[in-house]
Amino acid sequence: MKPRDFLYSTLIGAVASARSMTPMAGLAAARLLGHRTPGRLLLLGRPVFTYGALAMGAGELFGDKMKTAPDRTVFLGLLARVMSAGIAGAALAPRGREQAGAAVAVATAVPLAYATLAGRKQAMARIGQTRSGLIEDALIVAAGAAIVALAVRR
Repeated sequence: MKPRDFLYSTLIGAVASARSMTPMAGLAAARLLGHRTPGRLLLLGRPVFTYGALAMGAGELFGDKMKTAPDRTVFLGLLARVMSAGIAGAALAPRGREQAGAAVAVATAVPLAYATLAGRKQAMARIGQTRSGLIEDALIVAAGAAIVALAVRR
């Protein structure tokens, strides 16, 4: 096992730290485009989960801009990150190494959730909640799309 084997799992965990549903939405989009993940991805093989992941990814982008949006480090926010990072990390790991990929992604997502929250709070103080959220969205969605695109195959 080489650390490089889990590069995409690590990177998708970093994405999940800032946007919990983006990894799943990226995988769902790849699945709809006919791409396969290196590791097994059972849930998104079913249309209800595929379209649900896309809807939740879009919904999170809108909900994050609300003044009442909770911090990403509250229990449910961390739980969503653990689940999404675990599923996506497993899917982007080498076949047969899904459990290790999930663990790597979760181990990346949880501590980085605190770091990305600190960065977001600093940005909010400077440019406001909506503008900082839109910038974060653009960066994280682009990163998630790039990671998934590099990791999947037809």
